[in-house]
Amino acid sequence: MFRRKQGELEVFLVHPGGPFWVKKDLGAWTIPKGEYAEDEQPLAAALREFREETGFPISGPFHELGTIRQASGKLVTAWAVEGDCDPAKLVSNFCHIEWPPRSHRLIEVPEIDRGAWFSIAEARKRILITQTPLLDALVRIQNGLQSDRKEG
Repeated sequence: MFRRKQGELEVFLVHPGGPFWVKKDLGAWTIPKGEYAEDEQPLAAALREFREETGFPISGPFHELGTIRQASGKLVTAWAVEGDCDPAKLVSNFCHIEWPPRSHRLIEVPEIDRGAWFSIAEARKRILITQTPLLDALVRIQNGLQSDRKEG
């Protein structure tokens, strides 16, 4: 999700929940994302995951940002949508993780523990490094849309 506030482009990022991420900040934030089944369309999965991880509904138009490979090897296909939300009202789904690692003990944690709006410059510091190309794609798309508006 992105918005313009006082003419500046901002993006909504989320911070992973759980004990592993609790003290991590710079380079830990992410776009809301998740996996999808073989019979699910990627955009439909993105809408579902955004809602599950934040509690916020979204609707288009959607701008495809492309696909990146995260450090884990997972492929992420992302879209941008203009919108707004109040991070204080974020409500995430929960998941089970093994903690401490290799303990065979499962604990339940929120998938996302918080969300926030960031300028593109600040988002570059906070987002997982492998996701920065998605910010670059958003900036290119927004610059193109701004040019179209000026010409039209």
